[in-house]
Amino acid sequence: MSLSLSLPAPSSDPLAELRRIFRNSLTSAHTKRAYIAAFNQFFTLAAESGRSVSRALLMEYRAQMIDRGLSASTINVRLSAIRKLISEARENNLLDPLEAARILTVPGVPLRGVRLGHWLTPREAKRLLAIPDRRTLIGKRTFAILSVLVYCALRREELSRLEMRHIQKREGRWVIADLIGKRGRVRTVPIPSAAKVALDEWLAAADIESGFLFRQLLKSGRVLTAPIGAWSVWKSVVTASRIAGIQHLGPHDLRRSSAKFCRKAGGDIEQIQELLGHEDISTTVLYLGTKQEIRNAVNDRIAL
Repeated sequence: MSLSLSLPAPSSDPLAELRRIFRNSLTSAHTKRAYIAAFNQFFTLAAESGRSVSRALLMEYRAQMIDRGLSASTINVRLSAIRKLISEARENNLLDPLEAARILTVPGVPLRGVRLGHWLTPREAKRLLAIPDRRTLIGKRTFAILSVLVYCALRREELSRLEMRHIQKREGRWVIADLIGKRGRVRTVPIPSAAKVALDEWLAAADIESGFLFRQLLKSGRVLTAPIGAWSVWKSVVTASRIAGIQHLGPHDLRRSSAKFCRKAGGDIEQIQELLGHEDISTTVLYLGTKQEIRNAVNDRIAL
């Protein structure tokens, strides 16, 4: 049944098939959760109103989110999910191409200003790295996790999936080779010596020579073969940051901070884009926080 003509009930096969196709088109677990939630909300609205999928319906969904006071970034993520859905429906002949083209013209919500985010200062980064007790096995693992995040700017999902095969020598230096990141993008990440020392310390203590780098630990100290999850990476960062007296810090803030440290050290913005694995350099600019320098604000230099 064509979704542009009549909407199937939420429990019917056509909608379930579309949900399956849509889910299979997504790679990131985090993206799947966010996009499937938007999918369900959109079709709940359609079912309740008894209307078919159309540009007018998506505009109504957009208006409802604005009325609920959702942030522009949240609304735009959900609209992106529906655009992705419409594209998949069109490619699978579930939606008329002309109607799909009209739906895809629904605009996002303008962002007012730039979200500040959280960047560490070099002093805070040093304080954070000094927290793990490197005399213990779990302390060595935590130190290695923090070091790789700070120096290599990985996403927490990327770090949790690292394997020994990724650690290679390229052009005379150690790198994380052929790392598959967001949207399947492949990149090679240089490993600074400080991060390599932390990694080697953990790998030697855990007796890891193959398989996953960061593994689950039992209370007895036994190292399992199973990798840690992204949640464990998050918990390691949050626990260490609280002890260090740094509030509201997560793994992605270390990725953002790493980018800014690179820029402050004179790094080329295109190279930082490659390090982070961004498709669009405008995303890298947001990570760098170069739109507005808070600690060294330009208006502080005004002398009247």
